Amino acid sequence: MDFDFSDDQEQLRDAVRRWVDKGYGFERRRGIVAEGGFSREAYGELAELGLAGLYIAEEHGGLGFGPVDGMVVLEELGRGIVLEPLAQTLIVSGVLGAYGTDATKAAWLPKIATGEALVVLAHQERKARYRLDVCEAKAVAAGDGYRLTASKSIVPAGDAADAWLVPAQLDGKIALFVVERGATGATATGYLTQDGSRAAEVALADTPAQLAVQDGLTALRHAADIGIASACAEAVGTMDKAVALTVEYLNTRKQFGVAIGSFQALRHRLADMKMQLELARSMGYYATLKLDAPAEERGRALARAKVQLGQSMRFVGQQSVQLHGGIGMTDEYIASHYFKRLTQLEMTFGDTLHHLGEVSARMQDTAGVFA
Repeated sequence: MDFDFSDDQEQLRDAVRRWVDKGYGFERRRGIVAEGGFSREAYGELAELGLAGLYIAEEHGGLGFGPVDGMVVLEELGRGIVLEPLAQTLIVSGVLGAYGTDATKAAWLPKIATGEALVVLAHQERKARYRLDVCEAKAVAAGDGYRLTASKSIVPAGDAADAWLVPAQLDGKIALFVVERGATGATATGYLTQDGSRAAEVALADTPAQLAVQDGLTALRHAADIGIASACAEAVGTMDKAVALTVEYLNTRKQFGVAIGSFQALRHRLADMKMQLELARSMGYYATLKLDAPAEERGRALARAKVQLGQSMRFVGQQSVQLHGGIGMTDEYIASHYFKRLTQLEMTFGDTLHHLGEVSARMQDTAGVFA
């Protein structure tokens, strides 16, 4: 099988890498964290590169690209541990493009494509424990529209977004709604997460909303799978850079007059890091290539990928910090921030144990079919 990227994809990678290297250095990132973990200016720069419209059809002002292009972009953003939630833009635009009503597409996709509007998925609830079918939010018809009552947790950049894509129960089934942040009864309380990015607790109290997707659970599962593939791609870029930083440190730090990278025990640990990185890269590709598969096949593939990525992220992050020694734990040195980002990505859209359970359950279901 040919895993080479096209010339257009390599050009896209180079463009994003140049922006990360020249426009999103460590000092700028530290400044964004100090200001709250999200920069509208930086997000606007990503939109100017066309990245906000990556999954949006040309008829709505986007580029009309696919999952592999998204993977290429997110790997490069992972290398720079970029705080701005472009993955959320890809999730929302992908779901609205595939399942949204014509009115919702016309109202939001052009604004998302230009970066004028940041719309994020607000689906997590405190009692759900990563289960997408657990949803206590309620929606009721009200005149020509709907009103929502809900409480959603850990919404990426939730208090900075222009609107949220919110799952809620409508007539006993989950549907997806677009809720504008400034709508009556909507409040968002923002905070920094452990990796320096921004999230919020979102509360809706009889808040006006626009119905976006009637079959919300199907669309939400697809959204989560796009999110998992995005997290995998970003994690590969993050691990790739963490390994590179570790190699650089081992070749610079000296003990007994020689670089510690010459010590055999440390070289073996570095080799294990690279092995875990390549395992993760292969499963990240697998996850992305399965995004267009039927729902059941796609779900199995994404759960498997998240298990491997979770194991690799934990190993690479811990080894990177340990091989750096004390400096690897300091906030002033960049390696610790890669470790924090990997830790948070491991829990994004379900942690490793959750997806290990998903893989086991799906295998039992398959075994039952052939019994």
